[in-house]
Amino acid sequence: MPTIEQFIDSFQVAVDFQEPVEVTPDTELRSLPEWDSLAALGVIVMFDVDYGKTIVGDDLKNCVTLTDLYKLLG
Repeated sequence: MPTIEQFIDSFQVAVDFQEPVEVTPDTELRSLPEWDSLAALGVIVMFDVDYGKTIVGDDLKNCVTLTDLYKLLG
């Protein structure tokens, strides 16, 4: 399993931020300027391709912070 720092790096690539954004384990997903349906799709693909784990939109809706998202890796 990747460290939270490695996960955040993957997350930033998956979301493809237009401007550099400071992201920490406590960052709230909804506070991110680029967090939209396209970003969510990128994260779903990241879980599948990078980690071999399938998640769905409802999984993302239940996540508030990046730590919550990281915990989905199980």
